[in-house]
Amino acid sequence: MNNSINTTGVVYDKRYLNHRTGNHPECPERLTSIFEYLEEKGVVKETIRIEPYPAPVEFVEYIHNKEYIESVKHRCAIGSVMLDMDTPLSRETYDVALLAVGGVLSAIDAIMNGTVRNGLCLVRPPGHHAMPDRGMGFCIFNNIAIGARYIQKKYKMKRVAIIDWDVHHGNGTQFVFYEDPTVFYCSLHQFPHYPGTGNIHEVGLHKGEGYTMNAPLGAGADITVYRKVFEERFLPAIKRFNPEFILISSGFDAHRDDPLAGINLKSENYGLLTRMIVSLARELCDSRLVSVLEGGYNLNALKSSVYEHLCGLMKTVQ
Repeated sequence: MNNSINTTGVVYDKRYLNHRTGNHPECPERLTSIFEYLEEKGVVKETIRIEPYPAPVEFVEYIHNKEYIESVKHRCAIGSVMLDMDTPLSRETYDVALLAVGGVLSAIDAIMNGTVRNGLCLVRPPGHHAMPDRGMGFCIFNNIAIGARYIQKKYKMKRVAIIDWDVHHGNGTQFVFYEDPTVFYCSLHQFPHYPGTGNIHEVGLHKGEGYTMNAPLGAGADITVYRKVFEERFLPAIKRFNPEFILISSGFDAHRDDPLAGINLKSENYGLLTRMIVSLARELCDSRLVSVLEGGYNLNALKSSVYEHLCGLMKTVQ
């Protein structure tokens, strides 16, 4: 491990606020509340700011087909429309969605070129529900899935692990890698709940069998349940997989105060989960770890949870 690199990078850009969703849970205030709180707590100055860039369409095409990408671009040019019943588009959404993907790619590059040890991407719109041919569940492009393919294609890494702790199952990410033994996808989520996927029997298919792991949890599950899943299932399985890079789909809507779900985590619990993954990344892959914001819709719960998560990445909270 390169001990001289001991810094966490943070991706944030005010242009992410230009994805305007109206009266909607996935609103620009999610990001402003997070970033203002992190500044207030004094942790931002201890990180390295990573500037995102609009991802070239060729990278988005690692996961999404051209027809879908063009459809999003065209519909955004029209103005405020709905991609599906849950997912609004505004005139600038297409550009912001490319910037969200580019934020993840920038964080990966910063780790690979030795600028930072790990990274947190405060991006929107979120991504883990987005399918190759359609967006859904507030998601346009699948930021984390594109990031995983980018790691493999640009840096020739053979094995990437994705840990998804958003309270909603990342059906898009699972679908993309369901037959792929080079990406290990594991998810804890409330079940049954939107989008309805992610039962324990969904384990991958063909060559990908055994490389998807789901932990569907009933309403009311707390950190005791999460810790048990991590210690008894996820961490041993990821160690066996031996990834060269770890990604986190970090939704914070499993918080007990979140309005869209019924899981019972507290803000500080995210710090504990983060430190477990940071230790795993140090052991397995030279600390290479990128966390990508997904859900979280109570602003107070969201900002305090992200703070605990960032401190876990920075190891400033023990």
